[in-house]
Amino acid sequence: MTKELVKKIAKKIKQYDTIIIARHMGPDPDAICSQIALRDSIRLTYPNKKVYAVGIGVSKFRKYGQLDKIDNKVQKNVLLITLDVPNFYRVDGIEDLNPKEIIKIDHHPFEEQFGPVEWVDDTACSTCQLIADLILNTNLKLNESVASNLFLGIVSDSDRFLLSYTTLNTFKTVTSLIERSGINFIKLYEKLYERPINEVKFHGYLGEHLTKTENGLVYVKISSEILKEYGVDTASPSNMINDFNYIKDVLVWTFVTFDEKNKVYKVNIRSRGPIINEVAAKYNGGGHKFASGVRTSNEDDIDNLLKDLDNACKEYQVKN
Repeated sequence: MTKELVKKIAKKIKQYDTIIIARHMGPDPDAICSQIALRDSIRLTYPNKKVYAVGIGVSKFRKYGQLDKIDNKVQKNVLLITLDVPNFYRVDGIEDLNPKEIIKIDHHPFEEQFGPVEWVDDTACSTCQLIADLILNTNLKLNESVASNLFLGIVSDSDRFLLSYTTLNTFKTVTSLIERSGINFIKLYEKLYERPINEVKFHGYLGEHLTKTENGLVYVKISSEILKEYGVDTASPSNMINDFNYIKDVLVWTFVTFDEKNKVYKVNIRSRGPIINEVAAKYNGGGHKFASGVRTSNEDDIDNLLKDLDNACKEYQVKN
């Protein structure tokens, strides 16, 4: 954590009366939880400020807090804070917004500069870890609700502290968060992992329909008809992909989901060795070295992407 940068961000937050907090399209718990937590912390600290968390919501994430609906055209002298997104074109909910300044806080590898004040730390396990550090080291206030969301985002993006992005600093931050707030972190796991039975059945469908190549790539293609049959949305596969870690002889696994409403394929990719964000970048995707994603409307891209991922597995085996 850069203390001077954290102080600069806190100073900017204090300076503006209107603050809009946005994150990436198709949010996961880390994106939503960091967004809601930062908004609520600023509101606690500065009750007279207008602070909004924007973007298209996901029904299953309403338990973390409600997003705000505003008219971007009438917002003036605005500070925009973007969270958990390295590419500006993927920022959700800022159409027609003309911010005076932009602050970026993100834990993905750097891809694009948004403005003069940016906190990008790809050694952090999650954006929630960064927001927790921001709050814990400034005058921003913390209550049980804010701390709970930050804990949930950290746990979700680190897959319960199992992924390589988990560091000593992660545990230090979580310890401070629990000490300062007194949250019942054991009880919070139920909020994060409880699922309706239709999602459990869908999880079984994914396991039954995995295709494995001889090079160690596993994938499954999920049609809109299957989503309807099981009563799940397009975000469900991405929330389950970490459950398929530790399959013997599998190096990379990916879920390809067709979003019929937006006519786009959403691809979630995970790896146990091969570098996959470089492959994803070829198809206008990106992310971490071992956790990436792609969105494309071109069906041919999917087959080519799977071939490239399979080749990455093959090359990794040769080198290792």
